[in-house]
Amino acid sequence: MRTVNAATIADQVAKMVVQANRILPEDVLGAISRAKEAESSSSGREILAQLEENAALARESGLPLCQDTGMAVFFVELGEDCRVEGAGVRDAVTEGMIRGYQDGLLRKSMCHPLTRKNTGDNSPAVIHIDLVPGDGLKIAFMAKGGGSENMSRVTMLSPAQGWKGVKEFVLTRVAEAGPNPCPPIMLGIGIGGSFELAPKLAKQALLRPLDQAHPDPEIAKMEQELLSEINDLGIGPMGLGGDATCLGVRINMAPCHIASLPLAVNVQCHSARHEEVEL
Repeated sequence: MRTVNAATIADQVAKMVVQANRILPEDVLGAISRAKEAESSSSGREILAQLEENAALARESGLPLCQDTGMAVFFVELGEDCRVEGAGVRDAVTEGMIRGYQDGLLRKSMCHPLTRKNTGDNSPAVIHIDLVPGDGLKIAFMAKGGGSENMSRVTMLSPAQGWKGVKEFVLTRVAEAGPNPCPPIMLGIGIGGSFELAPKLAKQALLRPLDQAHPDPEIAKMEQELLSEINDLGIGPMGLGGDATCLGVRINMAPCHIASLPLAVNVQCHSARHEEVEL
């Protein structure tokens, strides 16, 4: 049995949320650079160059990559032989998130769904905790902006619709979203599971680096097929036309009930901010 102090978790989370909001991951920067080189539209190339400049300025100045510093989403893998001392994992993560958003001068975006009164500290965080074998503790953070999150959808297809139905839904969703999620986008897609599991699979898929292919060759092929057809839509950077509508498609799949085919599409903007730490 290994013991981790709750204060240590809170300290790490506070650093993570600030770092993620200021530093764009290398895999995303690489994807933007490759898209710029391949882009046939002059306006598209200019926009992609501005995204590179924005990332450099954020890194140098310590200012956030985007004014929407997002809803705080965490995926926690807690080892069955790991004990947290001093507070619960959920409380420790929440404390660190609040401190990071406060000390990092990051915008607090969380509010009451109807009155729209701001909670004042970006709480509550969305925290998914999974028990895993061993004594480790791994925390992944994602700053999820409202513009891209609003373009996300979940549906229940009929089994007969199959892969063709999945593709049709995804392509229609991207076309309808148009410029709203600030393309070039990334897509996390959850196929299977249940009504509540598919969206989790989709969002978790966005944590896989863009330069890391899916380990299952069949799913990797599906990701590339979707990416190609999405970019053929011609929406382009910021919706002004071009080749780079999407930088990457990431699919997570799970078995589902014989009578259903759950499908979730989680849209991420070009500012794909995430950070991971293993304690």
